[in-house]
Amino acid sequence: MAKEKERFVTVYQKSTFGTETRVLVDWITGVNYLFFRISGGSGGGGLTPLLNQDGKPVITAIIEDKNGEN
Repeated sequence: MAKEKERFVTVYQKSTFGTETRVLVDWITGVNYLFFRISGGSGGGGLTPLLNQDGKPVITAIIEDKNGEN
């Protein structure tokens, strides 16, 4: 049985002391999301669509292979 491809893929990640920032791409819709997390004490985090300068979601073009898969 073929392994199912992950729907969300991390395309950028940066961690500094106590924080984590990631950009995730939804490989079905192409929408990019910004994820931010604070670790430790109170913790917390959030996820939001990544927006361009016009306020519209950033979309990554999805390229299908010869088998029709992303």
